[in-house]
Amino acid sequence: MMHRSVPQVGQLAKVLKGRDASDVYVIIDIVDDRFVLIANGDKRKFDHPKRKNVQHLELQSMISSEVVQSLQESGRVTNGKLRHAVSVYIASANANAEEKGD
Repeated sequence: MMHRSVPQVGQLAKVLKGRDASDVYVIIDIVDDRFVLIANGDKRKFDHPKRKNVQHLELQSMISSEVVQSLQESGRVTNGKLRHAVSVYIASANANAEEKGD
């Protein structure tokens, strides 16, 4: 049995299935061992996160410390911070792809 990494709040994840496939989101809450709540501050606002099966997500190694800190301090995070976390991730992913010559 393959052991999947455990999702963490603030972690970025790429959606593998559904109409949001290939979009990047931030995990803003862990529902249980199968489901998480994701938002990106754009299509999915913090107040209306999407409930997603972890198996349909490709967890990324990046965790947004800003999002984690904000959630710890106030229990919420602004949509701007979510958008920022996603754009930083996408920029670094694109930079890495260019280095590999893809």
